[in-house]
Amino acid sequence: MMRLLVLFLLCLSLAQAAMSQPDRWQQKVKYVMDIDLNVQTNQFKGKQKLEYWNNSPDTLYKVFYHLYWNAFQPNSMMDARSRELGNTVFQGRGNQVIRDWDSRVQDRIQNLKPDETGYQKVLSLKMNGIAQEYRVYETILEVKLNKPVLPGSKVVFDMEFEAQVPLQVRRSGRDNPNTGVRYSMSQWYPKLCEYDYEGWHPTPYVAREFYGVWGDYEVKITLDKTYIIGGTGYLQNAGQIGYGYEAAGTKVTRPSGNTLTWHFVAPNVHDFVWAADPQFKHITKSVSNGRTIHVLYKNKPNDSANDKAWQEVADAAVTVLPFIEKKFGEYPYKQYSFIQGGDGGMEYPMATLLNGPGLGTVFHEWMHSWYQMMLATNESLYAWMDEGFTSYGEALVSDYYRQQKNKQAAGAGSNNLPEDELPLHHADAYASYFSLAKSGLEEPLTTHADHFNTNFAYSRAAYSKGEVFLEQLGYIIGAEQRDKVLLEYYKQWRFKHPNVNDFMRIAEKVSDMQLDWYREYWINSTKTIDYSIDSLWEEGGKTRIRLRMIGKVPMPIDVVLQYKDGSRETAYIPQLIMFGEKPPENTMPRTVHEPWKWTLPTYVFEINQRLFNLRSVEIDPSRRMADTDRKNNKLELTW
Repeated sequence: MMRLLVLFLLCLSLAQAAMSQPDRWQQKVKYVMDIDLNVQTNQFKGKQKLEYWNNSPDTLYKVFYHLYWNAFQPNSMMDARSRELGNTVFQGRGNQVIRDWDSRVQDRIQNLKPDETGYQKVLSLKMNGIAQEYRVYETILEVKLNKPVLPGSKVVFDMEFEAQVPLQVRRSGRDNPNTGVRYSMSQWYPKLCEYDYEGWHPTPYVAREFYGVWGDYEVKITLDKTYIIGGTGYLQNAGQIGYGYEAAGTKVTRPSGNTLTWHFVAPNVHDFVWAADPQFKHITKSVSNGRTIHVLYKNKPNDSANDKAWQEVADAAVTVLPFIEKKFGEYPYKQYSFIQGGDGGMEYPMATLLNGPGLGTVFHEWMHSWYQMMLATNESLYAWMDEGFTSYGEALVSDYYRQQKNKQAAGAGSNNLPEDELPLHHADAYASYFSLAKSGLEEPLTTHADHFNTNFAYSRAAYSKGEVFLEQLGYIIGAEQRDKVLLEYYKQWRFKHPNVNDFMRIAEKVSDMQLDWYREYWINSTKTIDYSIDSLWEEGGKTRIRLRMIGKVPMPIDVVLQYKDGSRETAYIPQLIMFGEKPPENTMPRTVHEPWKWTLPTYVFEINQRLFNLRSVEIDPSRRMADTDRKNNKLELTW
């Protein structure tokens, strides 16, 4: 009887644990690829074995692959879209005319010569040894299967393909004129599209963004032995390669011949990137738990400033990693590589391509490891959940690093900078969002990343409004609660492709508030926030203060009251539709008033002070609420 009771309790606890963790099936892949790159022709042939597990409840009658490099051909969708957006112009400072196209793409694809274009050609494709029928739609390969893939089953695709590395235009390519890096190899292989609870996602490569299936990669890259590679994955044959990858004291024994084969493995990732150049310098730094930071950059002879800047990238990574893991969750892989390449900054599993050593970009791309490499929302649909959350993290990491550097400069034991000397957190993001909100070009965050009418609206929405979303969430539920939300979100949803509803439910559970209204207004609409101090008067020895809601987005309101004697207190007014209130965030006395019903344009509250005792009244002095007109938020009383 006791054994049965113990077994029952064990089953009950397991069931409760299962219920406490969200479950969403994920497809799974295993890539085994072997390529041989000719550095004279910039072409390679490849073999790809792809094991595919259909963990969905659906029967699959077709599959789709991405053929990204086919975008780098004249009159491609990317080319046409870029040139079309270039016809939209804005007036910049000093009457400068700014075109809306991506400055890196412009009309360059249209002018590529045949040996400068990119392509990926499938030469043969078999499933379980049987040739399959397929059709190419520019950057998408559609495969009609001779037999369906049943739920819970696994199939094996064998592919032979060839590719030409395009001249560097966007993210990937060769011979970057700005950096001189020879090869930036991103989106370089035929990649299976993601199939999830919403179905297939065969998104053509127009500009942005990416979405992939998690799995394991084994990649062998053969090329001229003078080239040094950095990228995703763990190098398996470091003793044959050298170039700084070998263990200390190891004698490197390279095979004879003019080429080397680099052998990488990468567990539980959804992409694989690499870059190669014969003049790469390689820096390594050790961090906690046996992990390694790699930095590879283009050598510039007699340029000590360049060496110093890239060395700081490695040092900064070591400095900030403990802070990142405390705020956002553990980094689960054994290494990370910062590699000079690409055309700006672009994130990939275990690595990023950077055109330079600027630390803002370094921190931004590294934070993508959390919000795109591990949580990995569908960027096409939820670009703001990747770029915005990443930008939020970048700002915090940058502030932390600056403070650590200031401590070092001032000497050991120095305190942080005084609060009034610190910049307003995320000030650039708020300013960028306000510019968007007042431009007349804003579109909802629900807009597909490729379908925004302007690049201006996309970038301000995804990066800035997305960043403001998180800082403003701290205003709504409390900064400490928001920080708990981010850790719980990481804990419950990493490696599961969450969506906005998944995040909002975590926020609701942690805060014990209803937040569907925040999603509806901030994400699904372009409505704005504007509150004002309408009037104040005295009745019966008490002061009454009337606030007015001018904008269309309802918000809880913090009103800070300062008195002639120097004392201060907060009047906190929740929104009724929150069905809750945030905890106090500081030691200032706080009075919680009746909730504001958002259908009422004005709200009156009362304080137990004479009117002439007041020195000032201010709505949200923290400036975390994205009020589009702060001129009416503060009233100074000079009597």
